[in-house]
Amino acid sequence: MSERTIALVTGANKGIGYEIAAGLGALGWSVGVGDRDERLPETVEKLRAEGVDAFAVPVDVTDDASVAAAAALVEERAGRLDVLVNNAGVAGPWPARPSTMSVDAVREVVETNVLGLIRVTNAMLPLLRRSEHPRIVNQSSHVGSMTLQTTPGVELGDVDGAYAPTKTFLNAVTVQYVKELAGTAVKVNCACPGFVATDMTRHQGDRTPAEGARIAIRLATLPDDGPTGGLFDDDGAVAW
Repeated sequence: MSERTIALVTGANKGIGYEIAAGLGALGWSVGVGDRDERLPETVEKLRAEGVDAFAVPVDVTDDASVAAAAALVEERAGRLDVLVNNAGVAGPWPARPSTMSVDAVREVVETNVLGLIRVTNAMLPLLRRSEHPRIVNQSSHVGSMTLQTTPGVELGDVDGAYAPTKTFLNAVTVQYVKELAGTAVKVNCACPGFVATDMTRHQGDRTPAEGARIAIRLATLPDDGPTGGLFDDDGAVAW
C-alpha cells in the first residue's frame, strides 16, 4: 500500500474540483482526479506540472460500471482510500420555476447530484474502511439549507426547482451515512463553497474556485477529534 495519503476528488477536471485536487496535492497527498471529461489526461498533466502526485480516475458517476471500474483502479494503485470528495455535480435548468420544469430535467440533476454521490460512496466505502483516518466530504451548498431557504431576509438567488432541492436531498443522505457509520473512524461532512465563479454559475459568482475549495480541503483534513455529520462553510457550521 502507498505511504501517502490517498484522496479521490470527483468532478475534478475544472473549477472547484480542480482546486480541491490541487490543494490536497500541495499537502503531499496522492490525488485521484475523477472525471468523465475527455480532457482528463491534460488536467492530470497540469497538476503534475504543479508538483501534485496526481493520477487519472475516469469515472461517470451516473454509471454503475464506470464507478466500479474507478474503485478497482484506486484499489489496484493504492490498496485503500483515505479521503473521498464527492464534488461532481450539475446545475440543470438553473434557475427555473418548479412549475415550468419537466420531470426528466429534474431526474437528470438528481441522477448526478444525489444518486451519483450514493453510487460513488458505496463503491469506495470498502477502501475507506481500510484507512486509519477516513474522511468523506460531500459538496453541498447554502441553497440546500432548509433553514436558510425559509428564513425571511436571507437572499439565496432566484427560484430554483432542481439544483437546490438536490442539495437538500444530498444533505439528508449525508445524515443517514453518518448514522450508519457512527462508531467507526469514518467522518462524513458537507461543504458549502459559496457562490463561486465557475462554468456552472456562468461565472457570475463572487468567489474564486480556490476560495470555494477551502472548506472541502479543511473537512478533508480534519483531525480525529474533528466533527462529523455537519454542514460547514468557511465561517463554521451552517444550519441544515
